[in-house]
Amino acid sequence: MLNEKVAQLLNDQVNKEFFSAYLYLDIANHYANEGLDGFENWFIIQAQEERDHAMLFRQYLLNNGHAVSFSAIEDPTREYKNYKEPLEAALEHERYVTASINAIYDAAVSAKDYRTQQFLDWFVMEQGEEEKNAEDNIRKYELAGEGKGLFMLDRSLLERSYSAPSLVLD
Repeated sequence: MLNEKVAQLLNDQVNKEFFSAYLYLDIANHYANEGLDGFENWFIIQAQEERDHAMLFRQYLLNNGHAVSFSAIEDPTREYKNYKEPLEAALEHERYVTASINAIYDAAVSAKDYRTQQFLDWFVMEQGEEEKNAEDNIRKYELAGEGKGLFMLDRSLLERSYSAPSLVLD
């Protein structure tokens, strides 16, 4: 049986992950409006991953006898002044998600909830990857700059394809 505090934090994370999907779809919309199909593709796939993360948290709660409640998802729409701002917003958001998952992990450790700690291990590793990807996107953008470099980066981001998470729930 899950500790109530841990269960509530996990449920909150479901909603945070769905917000992440909305945020990345909004960023994809921004890049689509700018004619950057590769950036759009990258963030659409990122949104799919975040939706999958929400569903994994949801299923974990259900598998452990807890109902899941959804809250209203905040409007993620932002105005961006340039092509780099959405990339920086994505990195900032991934750091926020990392802190949130770490807080759940801390609560699971305090509750001696070893099953949840094991479940969260995958997300801790995933967040390391998410932050690195966001940092890499900024670095690549800075190297590419505007013009032909941006066009080449956009084409390379178009190659990203979706793959479902490999986490297995019991």
